[in-house]
Amino acid sequence: MKRREFITLLAGAAAWPFAARAQRTTKVARIGFLGATTPSSLEGRLNRFRAGLRDLGYVEGQNLLIDFRWAEGNYARLGEFAVELVRLNVDVIVTSGTPGTLAAKQATATLPIVMLVTGDAVATGIVASLSHPGGNVTGTTFFDPELHAKRLEFCKQTFPAVKRIGILLNPNNPVNAPLIQAMQRTAESLTLELLPFEVQKLDDLQSAVASMKKAGVEVIAVTSDAVFNANPGKLGEVAASQRIPLIGPPEFAEAGAVIGYGVNFPDLWYRGAFFVDKILKGAKPADLPVERPTKFYLVVNRKTAKALGLTIPQDLIVAADEVIE
Repeated sequence: MKRREFITLLAGAAAWPFAARAQRTTKVARIGFLGATTPSSLEGRLNRFRAGLRDLGYVEGQNLLIDFRWAEGNYARLGEFAVELVRLNVDVIVTSGTPGTLAAKQATATLPIVMLVTGDAVATGIVASLSHPGGNVTGTTFFDPELHAKRLEFCKQTFPAVKRIGILLNPNNPVNAPLIQAMQRTAESLTLELLPFEVQKLDDLQSAVASMKKAGVEVIAVTSDAVFNANPGKLGEVAASQRIPLIGPPEFAEAGAVIGYGVNFPDLWYRGAFFVDKILKGAKPADLPVERPTKFYLVVNRKTAKALGLTIPQDLIVAADEVIE
């Protein structure tokens, strides 16, 4: 081999590992995802979050890695999972729901946290204010107490003779206090009696609804909780088996509730990618105002109402964004 060819070969050999090293050192964003339930129960919302990330240029396996931790409805595990994600030195922790967000906040005061959606983050002490969240948490919240109170108004409008409403709640969820307070104020103004029934896991649901039936509950109202939100079909099925109308978020009406009112959760999860992107590019959570949705959806399930022998008032039908026949 000629000397000049040998030198050229050496130069090429030296350049190849350098190029390889350059590729290997390309920044890969690492997200820690803290889930309160299971991936299958949140598949639709999770797909929207991933779509939001893709639209911003993040591709899993290339420039993005997501470490998932799923509590499967056992909120006691959220704390340990949050600590695990902190130890993994992820760039940002993503949460959904008040229990998970509080667990992440307790695990770290410095690592950025993005809440995809959390019920009234101000009332639960997660952030100081919407415009100036302070600390290490930002994302999307909504005035959940007002939504729950509004559902009671729709309930009274739909069933004027109703007096007793059963409230399904998870006692382990700290969001309950502001929700029940808002619902109680509205219930008093509408001369409604609220009866709380606790459900910590899905296996408790059947007995809780049976107890509601024995107590003379005429309508079931579902509070915000990951266990409930992940299983609207099961709640609709159990309520129908006892022939008690159910009210809850919009997707509950699609799963058999008579009335659904609230926000579009998949859209909020999609929007969550915006906050993640901002933080990965150097923004601080304290400088990113917390957002809340301005669009609310009313869904009426006429099919379920007819099956229960109920008639939905025409003015509510007209006001609904969607009517399921």
